[in-house]
Amino acid sequence: MSRARGAKAQRRREQYQAQENTIDFPQPARNPQRKIEIIPKSRGQERLVMSLLDDHASIVVAVGPAGTGKTYLAMQAAIRALRANRVERLVLTRPAVGVENERHGFLPGDLTSKMEPWTRPLLDVMREYYHSREIVRLLDDQTVEIAPLAFMRGRTFRKAWIIADEMQNATPAQMKMLLSRIGLSSRIVITGDIEQADRAAKENGLLDLSARLARSPIQGISVVEMQQRDIQRHPLIAPILQMYQ
Repeated sequence: MSRARGAKAQRRREQYQAQENTIDFPQPARNPQRKIEIIPKSRGQERLVMSLLDDHASIVVAVGPAGTGKTYLAMQAAIRALRANRVERLVLTRPAVGVENERHGFLPGDLTSKMEPWTRPLLDVMREYYHSREIVRLLDDQTVEIAPLAFMRGRTFRKAWIIADEMQNATPAQMKMLLSRIGLSSRIVITGDIEQADRAAKENGLLDLSARLARSPIQGISVVEMQQRDIQRHPLIAPILQMYQ
């Protein structure tokens, strides 16, 4: 056997051995053009989906315990509207309040980076439909905007879908300010769980809003109250919440 053939055979043996000793971790298939199918799994989720897809409901308020799909369904509907060019951008916001007033200290980076810990649940849904580099592009060109709730005063959002998550941690004044930001061809979706509020009852903007709308309903504002029977995240969540109730 010639020297060249011997070297070639040796490379094949080494390549075979490397393949045999390599663990192949399959990568998740994230299709940026994945079709969005909003499928409710409970009566409460069905009511929420109907409100989210109702063109006459410019503001949707979803109230309920953790695991009922409030944020997930709202983000799915928002991404669907963006892909259909029904809106020009998504605005994600959330009160920057830590659990039990937990403080995270100084967070480095720009405004988007500082807000990322609070908006991560919203971005997690986007990762099911977009690659990370595409999310970065959407953030860079402001198609998707992370807007701190405290910095929204004086703005008007037109042809936008605004998702305000964990709004039980907003004050009544912040809630009023947010609701008055809506412009033409825009939607606002407010989600929250009154039982997980880190503010006292008199400072709870979501509780205050729910009470006001119960007394005086407004056409164009849809309120969906979800229950523990609507929890879909894990069967243990319902008894855990019941234990702490």
